[in-house]
Amino acid sequence: MSDKAPGKPLGPIPAGFDTIGGQLAIGGKTAAQLVQQAGGTPLFVYSREIIAATMARLRAAMPARLHINYAIKANSHPDVLRFMADLVDGYDIASGGELEKIMAAGIDASRVSFAGPGKRDWELGSAISAGVTLNLESEGEAERALAIGERLGVTPHLAIRVNPSFDMKGSGMKMGGGAKPFGVDAERVPALGRRIIAAGADWRGLHIYTGSQALSADAIVETQANVLDLADQIASEIGQPLPKLNMGGGFGIPYFHGDEPLDIAAIGAALEERFGDLPASLKDAHLCIELGRYLVGLAGVYLCRIVDRKVSHDEVFLVTDGGLHHQLAASGNFGTVVRRNYPAAIATRFDTPADEVQNVVGCLCTPLDKLSDKGFLPHAEVGDLVAIFCAGAYGASASPAQFLGQGPALEVLV
Repeated sequence: MSDKAPGKPLGPIPAGFDTIGGQLAIGGKTAAQLVQQAGGTPLFVYSREIIAATMARLRAAMPARLHINYAIKANSHPDVLRFMADLVDGYDIASGGELEKIMAAGIDASRVSFAGPGKRDWELGSAISAGVTLNLESEGEAERALAIGERLGVTPHLAIRVNPSFDMKGSGMKMGGGAKPFGVDAERVPALGRRIIAAGADWRGLHIYTGSQALSADAIVETQANVLDLADQIASEIGQPLPKLNMGGGFGIPYFHGDEPLDIAAIGAALEERFGDLPASLKDAHLCIELGRYLVGLAGVYLCRIVDRKVSHDEVFLVTDGGLHHQLAASGNFGTVVRRNYPAAIATRFDTPADEVQNVVGCLCTPLDKLSDKGFLPHAEVGDLVAIFCAGAYGASASPAQFLGQGPALEVLV
């Protein structure tokens, strides 16, 4: 007789969460207490303890020389930004709006780099005035940045984002290789680098980002080796050692049934070996990686309340006050080809054995609004709280909160 659970499998619940009185607990408080204190649902809860533990493991695994930046597109909640200040070495942003969030959080702009195609002149001007490093995406953007810096009387800090000929194998979203809106094709980078240096800008080196959400250490090790080789080649053609190299990121987290955690020890060991034999062009370079999802993704839980329990054609539907307008990725509508279930639980019955196949859906009038598809969960009723895990990244920051006039979820760091 098979011991396979009925329904469709749920993703693995991350480590670090507790149970108090049968309920999911985060930061020493039950889900119900957190909801009451925040003022209602839907609610994103982010765990300081899990973020700090993730950073500690990462620091222990990576070479001491490697700097770690936080890509705030994953989660730009002000409390998260401030909490990260003592944990990371720098921040990566992708818009003028994110720069405003950084400044509002009191973060030193000299710790910030700004990538992304289509930077408008006001964004370039704001970044240059603040002292942010611009990762230039084209020759045209470089000329605009130089002209704006001259007009402002400020020397711009300029790096070049490179579009390499390779991508990251097995990554969820490929950001390099072939025709891309991101970065300058590798063969054109040396000429642009020489132009920036000749113009008197503060030359800040290269940014090479190739993909995201990779769970294969071998793929990341191979990509990082390719990035270092390419950076050396470009530096040699420019004729100067690199002051800085942002090696990108791509570290993934396990969302779905069957996913295994990334072997960061293997990545760190390979980098340590490589850093021991760097070419002259990279010997004194500031070497960094940028991570978003990996740093905060596992630390977040999305809590929503069941407002209706209904049966349709013998299937149970738990209708919640949440939905894809806050958790677009969990609904399967943010880059996934085949929809699979994120880890989910009935937060108010966290230690109760599963006994029923249930669909957890949101409050939107679209069949796309499904948070858990035929998951095997404890019997739940109206008033119970549902928890969707792995919600610390690309939840609130990447979902259409204003769809159907619903508005944003509450957010709290505990």
